[in-house]
Amino acid sequence: MSVFADSSAVVKLYAEEPGADQVAALAAMYVSQLARVEVPAALWRKHHMGELSASMVADLIQAFENDYFNPSGRLAAAALTAEVLDEAAGLVAAHSLRAYDAVQLATAQAVRRADPDCEVFACFDKQLFDAAVRVGFRPLGCDDVRSER
Repeated sequence: MSVFADSSAVVKLYAEEPGADQVAALAAMYVSQLARVEVPAALWRKHHMGELSASMVADLIQAFENDYFNPSGRLAAAALTAEVLDEAAGLVAAHSLRAYDAVQLATAQAVRRADPDCEVFACFDKQLFDAAVRVGFRPLGCDDVRSER
């Protein structure tokens, strides 16, 4: 079984947050190319909120980039294609999703079409989590998901 992780889950690999143990237990996961921007943005937001030092953020981003760019790393980035963006446009209306959340879900669906074993969606954003369940993904044990935005 394969796992798709949205950026709210990927951040937990690098910053200690509720649910980090669940995500850390995963050997590998698919991610959207959006993670390349969203994960560093979330880590820098933690710095601006006074939770992490700038040097800590730089180290965490380096660890993320090592996983993201390493072909044998734990993250496999799925491409943003015209088809993914078209599907995302439809998901916005169907599930009342924010733009990037719709792109995350559309990417997960594209991954599932390419890898039918991709049955699990790891997410810590309530609205996106609910939409992923509605389209047939199994959640990553996140029964108490709260919006982290």
